[in-house]
Amino acid sequence: MPDHHHHHDPEHEHTELCEMELRVRALQSVLTQKGYIDPAALDVLIDTYQTQVGPRNGARVVARSWVDPQFRDWLLRDASQAIASLGYSGRQGEHLVAVENTVERHNLVVCTLCSCYPWPVLGLPPVWYKSAPYRSRAVKDPRGVLADFGVHLPERTEIRVWDSTAEVRYLVIPQRPAGSGDLSEDELAALVSRDAMIGTRLVEAPAARGAA
Repeated sequence: MPDHHHHHDPEHEHTELCEMELRVRALQSVLTQKGYIDPAALDVLIDTYQTQVGPRNGARVVARSWVDPQFRDWLLRDASQAIASLGYSGRQGEHLVAVENTVERHNLVVCTLCSCYPWPVLGLPPVWYKSAPYRSRAVKDPRGVLADFGVHLPERTEIRVWDSTAEVRYLVIPQRPAGSGDLSEDELAALVSRDAMIGTRLVEAPAARGAA
């Protein structure tokens, strides 16, 4: 497997995202103790942003790339600007790179030293993305990690692992599934999951998704 990892310098091991997470957790703890916030309500809000609102932005980016060849070319050439043109920008999304899955190549994103992640298009990072087992095994055994997520690729398919840093974050553009030719852009976006844009899931064909 080609080495496409971009490693931090040692002094940058604690990235902005790590510091932000620590501050958020400390603030949450203080506010909860003082009775200003309801932890249960906060959990619902975080889950909504993590699994619905945030990833929906990325799904719209993917769907647009599937239906608009010019946008796709722009996205692969300058993801930050292409994504910003759809209104998705902000902190943790300044330096984005889009990598496209094909029959020959599958892309997988990890952050080996922390949990750098493109918040504007994917929302909050999932717990497993920040876990030590994922961060270490994704680099050493990406095919095995994908199998753990239920993704079994042909041996001939190359797997590239991209290591996010505080300087650059990655968005996987999954393959458009067969049988989706008649779907609208909104319907296509509904097929795209957060995990597919990290590379740990494939986008299912409409019939298969509906049957599930």
